[in-house]
Amino acid sequence: MPPAPLATTPVGRFAPSPTGPLHFGSLLTAVGSYCLARQAGGLWLLRIEDLDTPRVVPGAADTILHTLDALALHWDGEILYQSRRTSRYTEALDILEQKGLIYGCACSRKEILASAPHPGEEGPIYPGLCRHGLAAGRAPRAWRLRVPARSVAVTDSICGRQSQHLAEDVGDFVVRRADGLFAYQLAVVVDDADSGVTQVVRGQDLLTSTPRQIYLQECLGLPHPCYIHLPLALAADGEKISKRHGAVAVGREEGGTLIAAALRFLGQAVPAELEQAPPEEVLRWGVAHFDLRRVPKDSRPLPEDVRACLS
Repeated sequence: MPPAPLATTPVGRFAPSPTGPLHFGSLLTAVGSYCLARQAGGLWLLRIEDLDTPRVVPGAADTILHTLDALALHWDGEILYQSRRTSRYTEALDILEQKGLIYGCACSRKEILASAPHPGEEGPIYPGLCRHGLAAGRAPRAWRLRVPARSVAVTDSICGRQSQHLAEDVGDFVVRRADGLFAYQLAVVVDDADSGVTQVVRGQDLLTSTPRQIYLQECLGLPHPCYIHLPLALAADGEKISKRHGAVAVGREEGGTLIAAALRFLGQAVPAELEQAPPEEVLRWGVAHFDLRRVPKDSRPLPEDVRACLS
């Protein structure tokens, strides 16, 4: 896989998982990424992240597309479906294997939990049990990427400089799962590079994944896009908003209200007269006026008036 050239046209993207209808947390990412891509005179691409097939809900992708269309969030070009791109992920895995950067791992989750020295933010830190070869009679279940004993940093446009010591904070991480599915970290890096994405806008829950993706980009000779991690909308229980907290309404009347609510949550001073405007009009204002300096760094609860817009 040769290094991808840096795109001359700014390219943003929105990449929902079809595990249910669009919810307000995803809408924040869609609106933020759309406004920033269009403001830069760039493209806004759509990717359906349906790689984790056991979690895919039949019909959810079409429901998401219908909702985006009703909200005037129109994308450029063809939709990219991860489930149709296994050959590209296989190519990337082959390159990593040729470079000696991956190895087969026979460990079960139970074995890892029993041996991990201490838990990380996203689960147990892999202790390297299979790093120097499999024990006799053991067969590989998953494939892991060898990580360096150094920090990998990213400067996020909202959160500032973030650094992660891969070996101490994560350990060698999975790039192909025990069930044969490719891991999110590998797929997203290949997809963004192939699509020429220059601007990754997503929620802060994915911020800790970014150093791993940057290291994978280094391993595969791929360019680093700009990263912008938006604050999360929290439910009453303090958890991030998800599909179980309510899908967004899809009517044109509610559409403008929802777009305005998303922009306000992201710190943008939407004029009151746009509250009942069509979604196209609110988005035009958002593209013209979106200011990253106004976006809050901290996640916070969803306002009560926004909850009323959810079904």
